[in-house]
Amino acid sequence: MKTVIIRSDRRVELIEEEIPKAKGDFAIVKVHTSPMCTEFYHYRDGTMSVCLGHEAAGEVVEVAIPGKVKVGDRVVVMPGYPCGNCDLCLSGDYIHCENMAEPFDSSAEKTGKATYSQYVIKNNWLLLPIPDVMTYDHASMACCGLGASFGAVNSLGINSSDTVMITGLGPVGLGAVINCISKGARVIGIARNQYRAKLALELGASAVLNPDSANCITQIRELTGGHGADKSIECSGGEIYQRITIDGTRRKGQVAFVGESGSLNVKVSDDLIRKGLTLNGSWHWNLNLASEIMATIAGCNEQITKMITHTFALTETEEAFKLQLTGNCGKVLLHPWD
Repeated sequence: MKTVIIRSDRRVELIEEEIPKAKGDFAIVKVHTSPMCTEFYHYRDGTMSVCLGHEAAGEVVEVAIPGKVKVGDRVVVMPGYPCGNCDLCLSGDYIHCENMAEPFDSSAEKTGKATYSQYVIKNNWLLLPIPDVMTYDHASMACCGLGASFGAVNSLGINSSDTVMITGLGPVGLGAVINCISKGARVIGIARNQYRAKLALELGASAVLNPDSANCITQIRELTGGHGADKSIECSGGEIYQRITIDGTRRKGQVAFVGESGSLNVKVSDDLIRKGLTLNGSWHWNLNLASEIMATIAGCNEQITKMITHTFALTETEEAFKLQLTGNCGKVLLHPWD
């Protein structure tokens, strides 16, 4: 099978590897769509990586034992290799598992972890069925397209009475726009990138403000009756965006942090005690919400088609990385069999 790797001198290579074999509860999936996420940072920084990608959609081609999937099933490949036995895994919050496993140890295979590849190995209980009428491209948004913010939207209880601020409008933030609009909420976006600001407006955001504007917080208050956003989702991981998220949310409001980042500067007295903000960390979504996220994707076909701005073959991965570095794109997908 063909797999993409990055050498330390920023060379992107397509190598040949053996197709892994199904063992135990591990199934083999032929990857039809591999969404691109933050892997382009390895390319930007010249960091070697031989395991690119953590999300996919494809077709089950081999199982070892009868289980939750069978050959021919169309599935979304969820990220990670959790233990499957702890309380977190059993409750659906597997993403927070403290006993993440090494699949090569469990399966005795040496290939198949990367999704920038033609095949991937995955525990059968982490393969979610794709509705018959849904494309692989759209189904793959259950991972880091809509999936990255889906848990936050649910934990915040976002509904049609809310004005929601979304800071950072990369692919994760754009997915958050779609999730919030699907709940009937009004959305205010915060972003520097004009390409993505325009795309967010096309997806349904009512306004997009520049974080570098000296009166950004004033503009947020003017758009919200002087109070600030009811709820906010921080998707950038950038310090200025984090501060705007806290300052631009109303008193007794709620904030969810989705963007990966370093230290968060929080003023305990002013931000938490006196302002009464509730801060949430949100990573992915509970597996018990699988049918709900699929229904959301199915109901947002037009918006998701707009959010997926580019597709590439595996042989074009370097071009895809270069595009992502410009920021002039929404969600970018790889098609391993093109």
